[in-house]
Amino acid sequence: MTEVQRQIEGSGTVRVGDRTIHRMSFGAMRLADKAIWGPPADRQNAIRVARRAVELGINHIDTADSYAFGVTEEILREALHPYPDDLLIATKAGQAQVRPGVWEPVGRPAYLRQQCEASLRRLGTERIDLFYLHRVDPQVPFDEQIGAMKELQDEGKIAHCGLSSVTIDQIESAQRIIEVAAVQNIFNVAARAGEEVLEHCERERIPFMAWFPIMSGELALPNSIVAEVAAELNATPAQVALAWLLDRSNVLCPIPGTSSVAHLDENVAASVLRLADEHLARLAPLRLAENELAQLLAAGSAKE
Repeated sequence: MTEVQRQIEGSGTVRVGDRTIHRMSFGAMRLADKAIWGPPADRQNAIRVARRAVELGINHIDTADSYAFGVTEEILREALHPYPDDLLIATKAGQAQVRPGVWEPVGRPAYLRQQCEASLRRLGTERIDLFYLHRVDPQVPFDEQIGAMKELQDEGKIAHCGLSSVTIDQIESAQRIIEVAAVQNIFNVAARAGEEVLEHCERERIPFMAWFPIMSGELALPNSIVAEVAAELNATPAQVALAWLLDRSNVLCPIPGTSSVAHLDENVAASVLRLADEHLARLAPLRLAENELAQLLAAGSAKE
């Protein structure tokens, strides 16, 4: 094991069902084009990034059927199939991108089943390791959406079920039908509106996958507290943001995405970055108001 590969060990591990993964993970969304609408301009670079993730010891990669209409799943297969035994690939269904940057929940059981089948084909596998309901569809009874996942699991098409962008009540309702193996919600050093969901996951020992962990650069403004701390630690603001997440909870797994091998290396290096109590105290007051977060999401800067 190289020194670079040892870095990932510093992030710690969690159990997802019967699997153990390093907490520092990789989100594959950025392997598509910038709009997450089609294939990347440089497909070979996307393949290099995916392979580099595994070289660095990452053994949890997150994607979704709606990311460029399955392009990221196809790239993962091209880059990594046959998959390493310890690699857990998570994908999602239940959200459609109807126009560039416009995402809508679609939770009809027939649609969830169709998208699961499509993901199986694109990934080139007989069973999906971790399958999320990407968004709860308010137009479809919740139990029907979860029931569709249970049927797919009973048929052996998915190993473990997860939920994305959910509340505590929804987690508890789902657990009457399935075992919730993971929860994936937006969370970072400034966007903590869902902290009560994280605390619930801590109590229940459910892995909590944090999407939008770095806020696409908003945390890195030159006069930000995060940038100040980063300068003191000879680190990048992104590394500080990721180190804060790893420190926040031992069930929390950041899933940063990138289309750059260099940025991927930097993200993994954050696994061994430790924040002092003084740094944590300075970062503690940092909060993004819910209306500010909503504006960022609406503008598309928080594409997941």
